[in-house]
Amino acid sequence: MSAVPSGSRLRADARRNSEKIRSAAIGAFHGQGLTVPLEEVAKAAGVSKATIFNRFGGRVGLIEAVIEELVASELFAVIDHARAVDDVGERITYYLTALRDLQYRQPAFNDVLLQTYPHSRQLMEICRVGSEANEELVAAARASDALRPEFTAADLHALVVDNALALKHGKRPPRDDYDRRTMYLLDGIRGLSSACGGG
Repeated sequence: MSAVPSGSRLRADARRNSEKIRSAAIGAFHGQGLTVPLEEVAKAAGVSKATIFNRFGGRVGLIEAVIEELVASELFAVIDHARAVDDVGERITYYLTALRDLQYRQPAFNDVLLQTYPHSRQLMEICRVGSEANEELVAAARASDALRPEFTAADLHALVVDNALALKHGKRPPRDDYDRRTMYLLDGIRGLSSACGGG
């Protein structure tokens, strides 16, 4: 006759299951984006799909449990680094290049940009912080003639979202082609003060 597990044993098992699910979700979301079937996450974690719902309440709860580690910390590091670059032209070049790099490497970032799960407060907060950074950096770059005078934060947002749609729903380009197109994009939006500058 087997002993009935104690409350502490059940709590420890629940914690282990939660950590296995989190780890599996990070791996799956990192490789395939936030829309990956939860069955794949459950299989990778060695649990049932029902356990994911029991532990996290469903997909949005699971996303919110990992999105800080998965996307927010890296995006916020990009924003902080951009703000620390003294030269305004170099700042906007770094920022856009780093955003596009993150989009290429991290499918989950594209799902955040596309607001795939608008009921997630954390995802919408990431979008808000990103939008504020776009406005701040574009305004500074325009004031210094590092960007074309007609180029706006809305234009930057559209370019990034269009890229997210292409990466999520189109054929993924080779990295060399992708980086070359980033340079074309930068050349097209630069203003007079950086027209002959770096990239």
